Amino acid sequence: MNDFADRPGVAAVTGGSGGLGAAVVRLLAARGSDVALTYRGNEAAARAVAADVEAAGRRAEVTQVDLLDPEATTAFVDRVADRFGGVHTLVHAAGPLVHQVYASAVEPAVFREHLEHEVMAFYDVVQPAVAHLRVNGGSIVAVTSAGGRRHPARDALSVAPKGTVEALVRALAVEEGRFGVRANCVGPGMITDGMFLRLREAGELDDVALDAARRNIPMRTFGTALDVAEAVCFLASPRAGYVTGQVIDVDGGYGV
Repeated sequence: MNDFADRPGVAAVTGGSGGLGAAVVRLLAARGSDVALTYRGNEAAARAVAADVEAAGRRAEVTQVDLLDPEATTAFVDRVADRFGGVHTLVHAAGPLVHQVYASAVEPAVFREHLEHEVMAFYDVVQPAVAHLRVNGGSIVAVTSAGGRRHPARDALSVAPKGTVEALVRALAVEEGRFGVRANCVGPGMITDGMFLRLREAGELDDVALDAARRNIPMRTFGTALDVAEAVCFLASPRAGYVTGQVIDVDGGYGV
């Protein structure tokens, strides 16, 4: 597939150094897109992902961006649009590590912090990107959570803020469709990359919990970052040209 070869501009991916974001970046490049990716702290991982993009014959740009700094996010979007001749896709794959905690045990300050790192981080980058996406009818894809359809216990710190992101995406779909801009979400379920590995190392996902989770999934297995990336790249591509305002859950049927 060469879905993006004829699309002017670049795909901008926030959180491109993380497990899910890196898979998205690599697949976008494999499908014919130049990619500009952001990272928060892991420059080495971001550079390695960019090297994979260039090995696929595409151009890459790596930028450290504080997504809670609207001046920095605007500067990033404007700069890559200028360098690459526009932005055809914005993928928001950044997010904080979310510990598994019952909602009643989450202190208000902690919840507020997660709201900022999930909701404001998305808004700070999507708001300046919209003007660029309007030029050639671009696409927004936010990586959210399958928990929005069937809530898993102890995951409110992730699911609740991401629900607000999904509401913003629907608003953008409604308001920007007249400009040819589409906006959708991909909701990962249990994915064996990225945050899953960090929670496993921290002991928050033990074998008992994983076995219980697997029994709740009709396919009786967990997904991969590539499964998520495939859905993201489909929604960003012209093959989904009449799809907007939707959420595709990549969860093995968990939400059924």
